[in-house]
Amino acid sequence: MNDKTNENLVSVILPSFNRAWALKDALDSVFSQDYPHIELIVIDDGSTDHTQKLLEKYKEEYKNKLIVLKQENSGVSAARNAGIKNSRGAFIALLDSDDTWDKRKISCQVAFFKRHSEALICQTEEIWIRNGKRVNPKVKHKKPSGMIFEPSLNLCLVSPSAVMMRKQLFELKGYFNEEFIVCEDYDLWLRVSSTIPIFLIDKPYTIKRGGHKDQLSSFHSQDKFRIRSLSALLESNSLTQDQVEKTKKVLKKKCTIYGNGCIKRGKEEEGEYYLNLGLSV
Repeated sequence: MNDKTNENLVSVILPSFNRAWALKDALDSVFSQDYPHIELIVIDDGSTDHTQKLLEKYKEEYKNKLIVLKQENSGVSAARNAGIKNSRGAFIALLDSDDTWDKRKISCQVAFFKRHSEALICQTEEIWIRNGKRVNPKVKHKKPSGMIFEPSLNLCLVSPSAVMMRKQLFELKGYFNEEFIVCEDYDLWLRVSSTIPIFLIDKPYTIKRGGHKDQLSSFHSQDKFRIRSLSALLESNSLTQDQVEKTKKVLKKKCTIYGNGCIKRGKEEEGEYYLNLGLSV
């Protein structure tokens, strides 16, 4: 990890894989922030489109603020982890390549941390855009604030593009699990929220765009990875007894749903495995 930490600097970590079509909007939203102390670390995760050509133009204009890392395609977790480990800021903000920020996003969160010296992580509210149209999140997606472990067991209630954390959080809780193709955020936020409050700033300063064909969640079963995450959490022996009971309850439910789904799709062996896993919890 880079030891030269700047106490006022926010390191923005932006992984991208063949997202040149969306990357310009994300870059522009970072460089238009009204907070001046920012470094942007873009991790090109083995793109084969014109990502590098696009980044070259930005490097010319923002050479003192933009760092570009290039790696063989290793997934979003490895890309984020590489960016975090090469960062110099006391604060880390994550941004997905298809999302954007209101210009006040970073300054709002920095001000929150200045007011709350004990806080390690916070997130903003979001505006959801699906296929170019604004949509309203369902009640189950409503973000709580504070100790959010229990409601986070069922589904991820923290958006990577909305969070900012003190860099020390990763020293306390570890990094993104690089074996996870999807739900790597669900996995990390559960580890965090089991002992650390995740605060909500009630400002919709993150614009979350979805519905496009290359979203990873469209290709992989999220429950399969959530089951892995919950199982690992139980094996860690880091939860309170109450947290253990609540985690087991959700794990049983997800194993039953996923196992039955496998059987319906003709994957009987896999289905039986997950049904038996649920029974053994």
